[in-house]
Amino acid sequence: MTADDVVLRDLTDGILTLTLNRPDRLNAWTREMGERYFDLLEAAAADKDVRVIVVTGSGRGFCAGADMDLLQSIGGGAAVVGEERRRFPAHTLAIPKPVIAAINGPAAGVGLVLAMMCDIRFAAAGAKLTTSFARRGLIAEYGLAWLLPRTIGPGPALDLLLSGRVFLAEEALGLGLVNRVTAPEDLLEEVTAYARDLAVNCSPRSLAVIKRQVYRHSDVDFAAAHAEAVRLMEESLQTADFKEGVASYVERREPRFEPLAGRVEDPFA
Repeated sequence: MTADDVVLRDLTDGILTLTLNRPDRLNAWTREMGERYFDLLEAAAADKDVRVIVVTGSGRGFCAGADMDLLQSIGGGAAVVGEERRRFPAHTLAIPKPVIAAINGPAAGVGLVLAMMCDIRFAAAGAKLTTSFARRGLIAEYGLAWLLPRTIGPGPALDLLLSGRVFLAEEALGLGLVNRVTAPEDLLEEVTAYARDLAVNCSPRSLAVIKRQVYRHSDVDFAAAHAEAVRLMEESLQTADFKEGVASYVERREPRFEPLAGRVEDPFA
């Protein structure tokens, strides 16, 4: 298997599907996989033909966490080094396009982090999830201790982080950790339908701005969030996409929004 094979890329009708591809190891995470994954995300940010990104795993798993061979070789050193460490913490959040996780099977440790860093999460019924860190002598890595409580609340987040217990997609749905649970055989079809709706009917510029607003405003007060929203709305009212959005609604047709060749931009900066 070449370096390019560890994450597969498919672009169809504006939807870029990235597939973690080590099915014999339940797509366990390696440095090579990380480099390839983040390279593809950065390329997608700048590619005007990409409107929505879907992340899934090949075979029976989404991502079973860090590869055990990698963990055993570390011997007290850092699990992630160099470029991967620099890019990991909020990199997916910084992609100016919607990123949807299609959790087709087990998501553990860093695999769960990958899913949580996506903007929307669909999961196959019965999929097993776990933070697992406390059971490996580790901590809540890559900002998960920030993101998880903001998604499901401090109490449930502490339960999942402290216990490292396995929980199912159905419980994750009840907690608000995933947005939708589907039959395993319908997962990719439903995710693709959702992604296609965004790609066809939503302004790429609006999607990028709204995504940045949600993450950026999570740690500012209401007055600051409101002030920025007023400024952003004034800018939006001057765009071709606003005119097209109104025209397509009045004319009862699909909109023809401008494509977006964006860039990776830290939403918290």
